[in-house]
Amino acid sequence: MTVQQISVFVENKSGTLVRVLELFKEARIQLIASTISDTVEYGIYRIICAEPERALEVLKAAGISANVSEVFAITLDNVPGRAADAVSRISQEGIAISYLYSFMLSGKGILVFRTDDPEKTARVIAGQKMNALDGEALLSLV
Repeated sequence: MTVQQISVFVENKSGTLVRVLELFKEARIQLIASTISDTVEYGIYRIICAEPERALEVLKAAGISANVSEVFAITLDNVPGRAADAVSRISQEGIAISYLYSFMLSGKGILVFRTDDPEKTARVIAGQKMNALDGEALLSLV
């Protein structure tokens, strides 16, 4: 019910992001979605990609600090307000969302997020009959 996400710690200076992207290009690893959140000196580049374990190996071999974590990914109909509905259902259960990003894929909205209570989140997603994706299901949409 979860997707593996890579978090890469990148210094906020010219060339660091392109280095990560070039490594993925050379390794022929397909990016599905990514987002960057920054602080003054460093950013966290979060990536959903094909072959996350191999992608992590590529980054580590290049001396880049990264890790893999499990995040939730759910599909939403391409209708205004569906993200608000989904987040509301989760929040009403007292679950805090640590971060969230979204993108469109194969005509569906994909909401990727991490919460403060993964076990409870999984129960809410199942109980609310939200369409959760695992890595394989997400890749099938690409």
